[in-house]
Amino acid sequence: MTTVLFVGGLDSSGGAGLLRDCAAAAEFGVRTKVAATAVTAQTDGALSALYPVPGPVVARQIEAAGAVDAVKVGMLSTAGVVSALDGALSRYAGPVVLDPVLAASSGASLLTLGGIALLVERVLPRVTLLTPNRPELAVLASALGVSGAAEAGIVAAIMARGTAAVLVKGGHDSTPARCEDRLYLRAAADPLRFADPLRFDGPRHPISLRGTGCHLASAIASALALGADLADAVRQGRASLDHRFRTEMALRAA
Repeated sequence: MTTVLFVGGLDSSGGAGLLRDCAAAAEFGVRTKVAATAVTAQTDGALSALYPVPGPVVARQIEAAGAVDAVKVGMLSTAGVVSALDGALSRYAGPVVLDPVLAASSGASLLTLGGIALLVERVLPRVTLLTPNRPELAVLASALGVSGAAEAGIVAAIMARGTAAVLVKGGHDSTPARCEDRLYLRAAADPLRFADPLRFDGPRHPISLRGTGCHLASAIASALALGADLADAVRQGRASLDHRFRTEMALRAA
């Protein structure tokens, strides 16, 4: 059976993290395995507790998960966890989707500065698809030494580290009615360059949900595990997230 490994934090509220990952994957009918990097206590309004899991324990969880068809990575919390992930990914050849969870919706930091530096140096070269929102892209730009660069310049710096593709999410863009995500892929003729991004446009929903980045990246990873190419996996992931929004709006209206 097709299997996806989710590496990330445990959010007891279920709004984000591993529980949200598994909920998204269930829509695709794939089997899920998990490696917890931290235990948190949080709500939509605040992060009240965060307990990182030691790096060696994370490494043992990934090892125990065995063979999988795709890996989705979320919250990593410490440099020790990033190092453990790097070691595990060195023995894995399938697709890796990295949602760079750097801060909670409430603003609390979810990855140390040392962890961010190690993520850029060691993990980005192993990533099939990186899915940053605009604030996360700005943090990565700073870590890469390209603060203030245009989006394309930051993407170029990320790809220069070895990342195969970047999906810049438009949820934080200023367009009031529409939300556009942009998928940057390496140019076929020159792997050191990328083509104009593929643009995925849709309506901006009138409600706020936590864990949308977790859901989108997990849905994309599930589609990749089932054999979709990157562009189609992004389309399927966006459709899954749109369904979650519409379901939640119907529940609130009931």
